[in-house]
Amino acid sequence: MQQDPHATKESRNNSLEVAIGREVKGFRNKLGMTVVELAKLAELSPGMLSKIENGQTSPSLATLKSLAGALNVPVTSLFRQFEEERDASYVPAGEGIEIERRGTRAGHHYRLLGHTVGGAVSVEPYLINLTEDSDVFPIFQHDGTEFIYVLSGEMQYRHGNKVYDLKPGDSLFFDADAPHGPENLNKLPITFLSVISYPSMGVKS
Repeated sequence: MQQDPHATKESRNNSLEVAIGREVKGFRNKLGMTVVELAKLAELSPGMLSKIENGQTSPSLATLKSLAGALNVPVTSLFRQFEEERDASYVPAGEGIEIERRGTRAGHHYRLLGHTVGGAVSVEPYLINLTEDSDVFPIFQHDGTEFIYVLSGEMQYRHGNKVYDLKPGDSLFFDADAPHGPENLNKLPITFLSVISYPSMGVKS
């Protein structure tokens, strides 16, 4: 079915109104002001302000300037939520990008489920599978922090000087700079999620 361009434009306009309304309401709440108090300062009726906050009307530039002045914020701050990019990565079941990492040569199968775009922190979620062909490899080291969550199978997982018995539903969150990785594969196959985060300017090993 062909998308109606007018409907798309209307949806975008509505999202702008909603974004402005949320910002106005957020700033008002931070200042501890009521609708009546802000409306009076901005020389608007309480009803009109209520419609603006609920995204039910398109305020004029003059109205936005009045509101920004009453809230003591720049006019551009009222568009902040609308201008921010919201990224999302969708990976259907069974898909994802196969990745070569240090554990690959030890029979660890990595499937990248997504990644962040821009921002101060990079996040990489992996689905890792271990089988009878996999070797133990408890000496991974890289920048950042890591979170693992076991989906199936059982293993002993080393982090530094400690070894943890991990079963389905167990998780571990740790500093990834210390040596870590599966030390004993107790019940195969093993599947677990691994989410690695690190500063974007950092260099992973």
